[in-house]
Amino acid sequence: MNYQAIQKKLIKKLLLTKIVEVAFFLFFATISLQLVNGQSKKKPNIVFIVIDDLNDFPEGFYGHPQAKTPHIKALGNSGVRFKNAYSNNPMCGPSRASLFTGVYPHNSSHFWMKPWLENDVLINTKTIMEKFKESGYYVVGSGKVLHHNKLDVWTEYKYKADYSPFVYAGDYNSEKKPISHPDVPAPFRTNRIVDGLNMGGGFIDGSFGPMKNFGKQTFNGERLWWVYGGFRSGKELKYINEENRDLTPDELNAEWAHDKLLELAEKQNQKPFFLSVGFLRPHTPLIVPQKYFDMYPLDSIKLVNILPRDKDDTFLHMVDQFETKKRRTRSVEMFENLIASYENPLEGLKRFTQAYLACVSAVDDNVGKVISAINNSSLKDNTIIILTSDHGWTMGQKDHIYKNSLWEESTRVPLIIRVPSISAPNSIVNHPVSLIDLYPTMLELAGINNETKKNNKGHELDGYSLVPFIKNPLTTNWDGPKGALSVVYSSDINQYIPQNHHYSIVTKNFRYIVYNTGQEELYDRISDPDEHVNLIYKNSHPETKYLRDLIKSITYPMIPQGISLVENK
Repeated sequence: MNYQAIQKKLIKKLLLTKIVEVAFFLFFATISLQLVNGQSKKKPNIVFIVIDDLNDFPEGFYGHPQAKTPHIKALGNSGVRFKNAYSNNPMCGPSRASLFTGVYPHNSSHFWMKPWLENDVLINTKTIMEKFKESGYYVVGSGKVLHHNKLDVWTEYKYKADYSPFVYAGDYNSEKKPISHPDVPAPFRTNRIVDGLNMGGGFIDGSFGPMKNFGKQTFNGERLWWVYGGFRSGKELKYINEENRDLTPDELNAEWAHDKLLELAEKQNQKPFFLSVGFLRPHTPLIVPQKYFDMYPLDSIKLVNILPRDKDDTFLHMVDQFETKKRRTRSVEMFENLIASYENPLEGLKRFTQAYLACVSAVDDNVGKVISAINNSSLKDNTIIILTSDHGWTMGQKDHIYKNSLWEESTRVPLIIRVPSISAPNSIVNHPVSLIDLYPTMLELAGINNETKKNNKGHELDGYSLVPFIKNPLTTNWDGPKGALSVVYSSDINQYIPQNHHYSIVTKNFRYIVYNTGQEELYDRISDPDEHVNLIYKNSHPETKYLRDLIKSITYPMIPQGISLVENK
């Protein structure tokens, strides 16, 4: 072979080697880029944990100093905590409808407790579950996820929502309602749920206390026993003692989620999955096993920062939320009934706070059971975990106990997002965000497009992906608004008139509330984080114009009536 032929052969071999090297480089560069963008070749699994009525008490958030939530704390430390996350409507049904369709209440006119399935906008918009299902995901759930469930949006669904344990007196009758915990005195035990929740009776809101062995104890001469509701309606829930009892509905859901996750981890070459589990506590009735009450001795309970006459410069109690029914403000009624039920008003508040904290610790254990299945299996490296609540709960601030108000404890929710290979442990985001942002966040993390309208009657996503914050908690490069918007229903008369409800906007520095009467509240969140001083109770404040304009920019072209009234003075 001559020299020229040898030279050509060497050049050809060198070129082939370089081509292989370039190919390998491009391959690994592409994989690296996909990982950076959260788009690994195998789509990520998503586990979405939704907790009912959980305010910011858990450890790792603003919190209650006595709260014991080691599992939520550990999850927060392993991912990103959004410490200023808010509900868009602090009431179970409309909050979850907005979250799972990605549509603001003012864009759907779904503000209250009617089923979202009857709303033309929402039923023609794909839920998170429908979007992931059509994108090839195995979609499975259990517990209270949607307030009004629709089974065909899921591939598989286990247990429907169950608010028990309930106390029952006498022989079981499907037409007969449970009663409040027998240790709760009147008038609090007689509290009623507002019409429309289809639960009725004080056994929901007017009931709190530990599970106990009733023995021979009776109520009005009838024997007492524990009963399941929901998916086990009418079935006795056995309670002999802490070592000999049936699981609560939340514990059954935690056990189901744990076992389902381990089952999914063992399957090879399966579809990616979206799994959502909903826990009821700390929704009322605040009833959990005795061991959780033992964690919070009554004589050591610390109340939240409640100031005398703090309600005097606020307006929720003055606006009639239920004009057609002529009802009092629900949260004021609960507060007044609670303190009237005990000789020492502080005792009622302490007992209620003890019960709420007990429920928070109970749900924390259930969260821990779900997380352990992920952390101790092959799922850990490719499973996104998101934990949040539908809204918060006031604990006596401003003489209110309930949800459905526009202050911090009612609207703020814990939010944790952990994304393998993207989120850094123990990250904190302080920018105000809201539940409306979760749908687009999940879609971006899964590499799925954001087309969610089924037809022209539906509505596009209103929120903005939180992925920029997940990658860099301090980023200023986010397309979302400067504040988080919340709304509270005003009355049945206004149910289909978005302008005529009550609105709030939260920025890093301020909370601004405007009622449909034109009355306003403004709080400096830096100097007054507990929102004790309404800065514009009797005088104007220069910050209000910016905040009104911010509400307008989010709700445009709808302008809340209260803002219009204020500016037309």
